[in-house]
Amino acid sequence: MLNEYIVPGDRIELTSTRVSDRDIDESDGKGGRGKVFHSKIYDIRSEEIIEIEMPIEKGKLVLLPVGGEFDLCFYSSSGLYQCYSVVRDRYKTNNMYILVMELTSGLRKFQRREYYRFNCVLDMKCRRLSDEEKETYVSRAVEFMDTDLTLEDGLIVDISGGGARFVSDYEYDPNEKILFKFSLKIDEKPQQFSIVGRVVKSNPKDGAPGKFENRIKFLSIDSRERENIIRYIFEEERKIRRKTSDGR
Repeated sequence: MLNEYIVPGDRIELTSTRVSDRDIDESDGKGGRGKVFHSKIYDIRSEEIIEIEMPIEKGKLVLLPVGGEFDLCFYSSSGLYQCYSVVRDRYKTNNMYILVMELTSGLRKFQRREYYRFNCVLDMKCRRLSDEEKETYVSRAVEFMDTDLTLEDGLIVDISGGGARFVSDYEYDPNEKILFKFSLKIDEKPQQFSIVGRVVKSNPKDGAPGKFENRIKFLSIDSRERENIIRYIFEEERKIRRKTSDGR
């Protein structure tokens, strides 16, 4: 049953797969192939038909067209799910604008997506925790006071919802705890992350004298931070797929 996996109120990302700018009312919003919109499930009619709230951008409704095709990503309590869909109708009820969506494929769960490693190149900073911080980081009660002078530069080369691999000038001991700070661009806006990680491995980097490749597992990460990292990975993969399909 569909409602075993998704329920009204769950958040959705819609990525347009076959719709052009002229199909969308430009007085209310703009869209095109690859454009991402955000919404929520309003109701589940059947195994193939769901209703969602009309997306809003900058305080204005985005009137997605009947017949528009979208890739849906559901953020539910039981995990992340994806399927394809078509807009079959749109209407207004109780001052809410609703889209009727037909699901044209079955739900696909992203199995252990938080551990999928996405290759990237991202600036970051880190440092070892003090003994006092090691005692308090688990409760997240500790506040980290840092300046650029206390943080070491590094470069993230892959990231997942569970950890990251980065290159730096410093070698770390296994199980050493470090403060890991970086920024990701999500929904076209930079978001800052400050996470404690445990060093899983730290080895000299082949072909790069004086550089070390380090892998860490995130420890002090909450569900929203993990979800935002996974969202970043989704967005970047979509950009790659669009470039590939457009032949660029």
